[in-house]
Amino acid sequence: MELQALGLAAVTVGAVLQQAYFSLQVIGARRKFCVSPPCTSGPPDFDRVLRAQANCSEYFPLFVAILWTSGMFFHQGASCACGALYLCARLRYFHGYAQSAQQRLQPLYVSAGLLWLLIFFSCVGILASFWRRCVGPI
Repeated sequence: MELQALGLAAVTVGAVLQQAYFSLQVIGARRKFCVSPPCTSGPPDFDRVLRAQANCSEYFPLFVAILWTSGMFFHQGASCACGALYLCARLRYFHGYAQSAQQRLQPLYVSAGLLWLLIFFSCVGILASFWRRCVGPI
């Protein structure tokens, strides 16, 4: 089992580390712009860092669930490749958003497309699994 899920586990750990990195960036922005918790607003430069981190955190559970579903039912390699590209797009999204709201858009569209691709892979894999169980081999 561990070899069957090694790629998925590696991408998942990468995603967790990315979330930790984003959180540390918020801590740094709080210090830089003197915004103490629990305040959630401050100068625009701080607000963009906080929103970028929050947006990435909101998508994290969806990403992990669909990554594993796609990897287990469709194809681990394709799912891991999409997952790694998604993490790269999310990193670009975060840094782009920290610079200006406009710079977040292109990486946002790329990461959304990759999520939809993982959802598609998951649906195909699950339907194929149901088909094999109910009807027979494809």
